[in-house]
Amino acid sequence: MASSTTTVEKKLSWPELVGTKGEEAVAAIMKENPSLKAHTLPEGSFVTFDLRHDRVRVYTNEQGVVTSAPKIG
Repeated sequence: MASSTTTVEKKLSWPELVGTKGEEAVAAIMKENPSLKAHTLPEGSFVTFDLRHDRVRVYTNEQGVVTSAPKIG
């Protein structure tokens, strides 16, 4: 008996969230993929360079608006 499998494409970035409020972007990312840990950071923040497949950094400006496409890493 043959079984069919479906491949679910996981997103790696969320360019559609640029211009939205940071906390709304975090909520949308985590709703879409609960296994991710998304959090906001001020743009220009110093961060580590380690690659983590469960982390999404959401960079925001002083008004709390997303300034670049959040991505996994």
